[in-house]
Amino acid sequence: MPDSVTLPALREPPLLSTIQSPEDLKKLSIPELQQLADECRKEVIDLVAENGGHFASTLGVVELTVALHHVYTTPHDKIIWDVGHQAYVHKILTGRRERMHTNRQYGGLAGFPKITESPHDAFGTGHASTSISAAAGLAAARDLAGSDEKVIAVIGDGSMTGGMAFEAMNHLGDLKSDVLVILNDNQMAISPSTGGLKTHLINITLNKTYNRTRKFIWNSISLLNNEFGDAAKNAVRKLEDGFKAAFTPGAFFEALGLRYFGPIDGHNMEQLVKALREMQELPHPKLLHVITTKGKGFKPAEDNQSKWHAHSGGFDRITGITPKSNGKPQPPKYQEVFGEALVELALKDPLITAITAAMPSGTSLDLFQNALPKRFYDVGIAEAHAVTFAAGQATKGFLPVCAIYSTFLQRAYDQIIHDVAQQNLHVVFAIDRAGLVGEDGPTHHGSFDLSYLHAVPNLTVMMPADEQELRDMLYTALYEINGPVAIRYPRGNGKGIALRKTFTPVETGKGVLLREGSQVALLTAGPLTTMALDVADTLQKEGLNVSVANMRFLKPLDSALIEKLAGCSTHFAVIEENSVIGGMASAVIDCLNEKGIARPVLKIGLPDRFITHGSMTELYRETGMNAEAVLKRIREFYSGSAM
Repeated sequence: MPDSVTLPALREPPLLSTIQSPEDLKKLSIPELQQLADECRKEVIDLVAENGGHFASTLGVVELTVALHHVYTTPHDKIIWDVGHQAYVHKILTGRRERMHTNRQYGGLAGFPKITESPHDAFGTGHASTSISAAAGLAAARDLAGSDEKVIAVIGDGSMTGGMAFEAMNHLGDLKSDVLVILNDNQMAISPSTGGLKTHLINITLNKTYNRTRKFIWNSISLLNNEFGDAAKNAVRKLEDGFKAAFTPGAFFEALGLRYFGPIDGHNMEQLVKALREMQELPHPKLLHVITTKGKGFKPAEDNQSKWHAHSGGFDRITGITPKSNGKPQPPKYQEVFGEALVELALKDPLITAITAAMPSGTSLDLFQNALPKRFYDVGIAEAHAVTFAAGQATKGFLPVCAIYSTFLQRAYDQIIHDVAQQNLHVVFAIDRAGLVGEDGPTHHGSFDLSYLHAVPNLTVMMPADEQELRDMLYTALYEINGPVAIRYPRGNGKGIALRKTFTPVETGKGVLLREGSQVALLTAGPLTTMALDVADTLQKEGLNVSVANMRFLKPLDSALIEKLAGCSTHFAVIEENSVIGGMASAVIDCLNEKGIARPVLKIGLPDRFITHGSMTELYRETGMNAEAVLKRIREFYSGSAM
């Protein structure tokens, strides 16, 4: 028998299973809080590996989330997450752990905070840079009501690059209200953050003299809080203020009226808890600068933070490797076709520039960035600035292409109207993620772009039916049209058609009649054209004669084609992946009215409500946008109005 036996390390009993609400965190020690954080991190990895979802951002704020719920008391205290995809651990700790397997699934939990989902979600967030404004509003309401809850805004993942955050801080400093802004500084959005603020924050974290002295002052204040009077504490605070002014690491925030603290290690539980307790005692606006690592605790995500910002799931929990599918190769994504086409054209034309708002990989403009870095501009999460920046370039004869998701372009509507369209400047808007986007849900669906662009004078709006039309429309937008142009295309893969190496201009404002009929004129544009043809085939077999037109343009609308169809059709049906209010169907009705043509028009589009999250198949079924529902509606429409 051997002299000694090596026993396996004893494992601490799991803590996460004992947490029913944030109140259960109050009694935990610092080591127990760290153990809980480790268990939460594993839970998130397991969850996303199985079901997919936003990933690296949540991994970076695990310790911060645990510390917040240890120190503060929600839902009495209000925590606002910006952007909301950081909030998975928050949801786990606030009574939703058993439902997290439904995250982003149809009928399940939302992928972002949602006030109707839990009282612990103080404010719904899906777009960036809104948290400080919401926190200021909550705090002002609290002060008016005379209540005592604490208000905390956790802003990070590039959200501080958005202008709205600075507007809010400027106002918050004037309000002088008790709000804690936590800057979760991971130097990333989806892709690496950009801009002067990023450089400023990096300089803060690298300034050794500042950090050594800051640590001394911080510890001194903590000591004086316990041992000495107000005069001594005030003296040390003046020393701190003078030191800040000399080295200017937090002077920017202080100038806005927020007392600056930090930076501190966002993965050191003891530091976090101590700092948050200190913040509770300060009755004025303050900013705590926390340094975190996006993807913390999962090496593949730490090594490639952009790639692991979100994942569709199905990866190994240790290596991150996703098993290869034995199925057929997938067609390229629309965004990739756009990105490759733009690079092809820009390599031949030095006037083409590319602009994105913190989405180089999301829009495939990373291809342009790699090929032509001097003509690529990532302005940060600042869509309004991106549009006016593009307008400025256009005044000098350049050809700016501004690639922004449909849902985010909403944030720059005034700039589209005032700075681009009113001056008739030649800016090309590549509107990615138009239509439904699946699991990201209502904050990210591109449901309104046809409606909000329809009313803008001077603007040409195009909708490619496939990858080749996207290439040709991009060429047309750059070289065949004067003034602003928008091209909307969906998320996901194309149809897999063979692409020409050349570009063929698309005749502006002209649709294509794909099939002639004599009873129902079925009008559509974009990828829905394929479904429209399938619907027409089925109806033809049932004895209903259907025309199909790919309109291609919302503005200018092909009124001649509509008039031609009215001459041989008794009914019109318009299919569009956009709100039924104000889109292409509305334009068709206006056209018929202007020409004095009386024809019933069936609107088939997204209903007048915010669409939930879920798979595309489930959402098409819910909204009546699948082939089965479209067939039923056209049958009922024709038979009912023909009686």
